[in-house]
Amino acid sequence: MTTKTPIAVLISGRGSNMRALIEACARPDFPAKIVLVLSNRPDAVGLQVAHDAGLATLAIDHKAFGKDRESHERAVNDAVAKSGASLICLAGYMRVLTPFLVNAWEGKMLNIHPSLLPAFPGLHTHERAIAEGASEHGCTVHLVTAGVDEGPILGQARVPVLANDTADSLAARVLEQEHLLYPNVLKRFLA
Repeated sequence: MTTKTPIAVLISGRGSNMRALIEACARPDFPAKIVLVLSNRPDAVGLQVAHDAGLATLAIDHKAFGKDRESHERAVNDAVAKSGASLICLAGYMRVLTPFLVNAWEGKMLNIHPSLLPAFPGLHTHERAIAEGASEHGCTVHLVTAGVDEGPILGQARVPVLANDTADSLAARVLEQEHLLYPNVLKRFLA
């Protein structure tokens, strides 16, 4: 029996990468178990998906904290610590983190980003890849550090940019790779 590391998954939306992690963690040989799915948005569809999968869920609405990002993160940190998680996986968590949370989980927080970092950090990666005439695009799993999408790269997956690609068609192909890459990198990271 594989010893399973307790992880928290942070989401803001539909949680498609979270679903890939849920499926991976359900395998007996996978070295992680999800002990909490947390969202900064109470209306995140992924919370219901996680609940339906029998997982503990929690919403801590960032709007309730106004412009005080660190207070919101302190509440998130307390909830993650209380869950017993020893690793955080950001899976479409659409918040730029303050030094508080980044430092609290240094070396223990992973993120998946829809580009081949260091190319196209931040938002609108697919549109930018097409606009710049990139021949390939993809996704990256990296450790979270103070700089947005600047942490050490743990793994990448590539897709070609096709002549007739739209941002949506490219995003769909990248997302397929994200769902394969994130569980594989997490498994390697915990090995």
